[in-house]
Amino acid sequence: MTLIKSISGIRGTIGGRTGDTLNPLDIVKFTSAYATFIKKGLPNPSQGGASECRGKIIVGRDARISGEMVKNVVCGTLMGMGFDVINIGLATTPTTELAVRMSGADGGIIITASHNPRQWNALKLLNREGEFLTAADGAEVLSIAEREDFDYADVDNLGHYTEDNSYDDRHVQSVLDLRLVDVPAIKQSRFTVCVDTINSVGGIILPKLLERLGVGYKILNSEPTGDFAHNPEPLEKNLSGIMDEMKAHRYDLGIVVDPDVDRLAFICEDGKMFGEEYTLVSVADYVLGAPSGAVGGACTVSNLSSTRALRDVTEKYNGKYYAAAVGEVNVTTKMKEVGAVIGGEGNGGVIYPESHYGRDALVGIALFLSNLAHKDCKASELRATYPNYFIAKNRIDLTPDTDVDAILVKVKEMYKDEQVNDIDGVKIDFADSWVHLRKSNTEPIIRVYSEASTMEQADALGKKLMQVVYDMQ
Repeated sequence: MTLIKSISGIRGTIGGRTGDTLNPLDIVKFTSAYATFIKKGLPNPSQGGASECRGKIIVGRDARISGEMVKNVVCGTLMGMGFDVINIGLATTPTTELAVRMSGADGGIIITASHNPRQWNALKLLNREGEFLTAADGAEVLSIAEREDFDYADVDNLGHYTEDNSYDDRHVQSVLDLRLVDVPAIKQSRFTVCVDTINSVGGIILPKLLERLGVGYKILNSEPTGDFAHNPEPLEKNLSGIMDEMKAHRYDLGIVVDPDVDRLAFICEDGKMFGEEYTLVSVADYVLGAPSGAVGGACTVSNLSSTRALRDVTEKYNGKYYAAAVGEVNVTTKMKEVGAVIGGEGNGGVIYPESHYGRDALVGIALFLSNLAHKDCKASELRATYPNYFIAKNRIDLTPDTDVDAILVKVKEMYKDEQVNDIDGVKIDFADSWVHLRKSNTEPIIRVYSEASTMEQADALGKKLMQVVYDMQ
């Protein structure tokens, strides 16, 4: 069974039986539940079912092979629920998020399975701010879907369908308009970059951004066919092609995005990884240190499983670092709470509130290039200025009888003399390292992430805590 329903949406592999995979009937059911939820927030709802004030929903998708089919089902269902639909076509996740705000829509659906392989697809749900639903709102959508509590529009109240392909250009312009994106400095630096857009929507929008920035580029895997040339997750083990290209030719930087362009990884001019964890670190360094940017005492946020380097860089500028539970909506919620100037996740997700509260690779690229231009150095030299940490990622497979919550309580008690954070599993901060144990929401496992100054030390720390758990079972 690959159909996964969560507060953030629905995802699964295409084909198979209803309730087991992502198929048209389940797409209709979940889309209807989302539309029902959004309809409750519209003004002047009629007592008879269809809304007298017709709502408007943005729909965008990445280039997955199944995207056309899923889009047709989603759009038709929304129209059947009485919503006007604006289909923005092949579009990144951040473009779709911005389109909701720019159009004054009541919500949005992004059709993308992010970094999952080609056989997967998903629906990600947005509110009227173009942000992911809160946990409470997502739970309500799931409840509506479970009850099948839908009321479709009659023939006189069906929604209308339009297409609007202008949002790529509007997204790019919004990035260029950000205060700390220094377009003249980037143009003067005459950068050349190599970009892997993994056969999806990055191949459409990133050339537009780079051309406006005056950056020379070569695009690998540029055709948005959805037939990914390699595993689409932007991790070093999947990026041998662009790394070899970087080593063979003279580029200033390598840029890698995932299929929906909300995650971002860089490769140095020598063909070595800049480090996905350090995407946010480097951009935060620029934002915090820019004369016209943040002032002393500015806040940053990342999730508990992200590198300590962000905290170190933040404190260098007399700022305050905060940790959030894993998940983009948890990070953005914390950012709003503390007024963070920048935040994100260690998977290469940059969230810059001056643009919008969503991970955005275009914003990350423009701010990173501004940083590189101001520092007037090579990417490898920039990387060397940051604290050097390594994260090991392990897992503990669980049995049906395992009481995970009880185990985590015992681990917390064992390390009560250390700095412990229990907002999402248990994270133990030591003087020069940390380990985070967290129950997976999608698999019967405990994720064990650990960080130290060498990979060997990080892995040893993780395995030490894993043994503690094994001894408890």
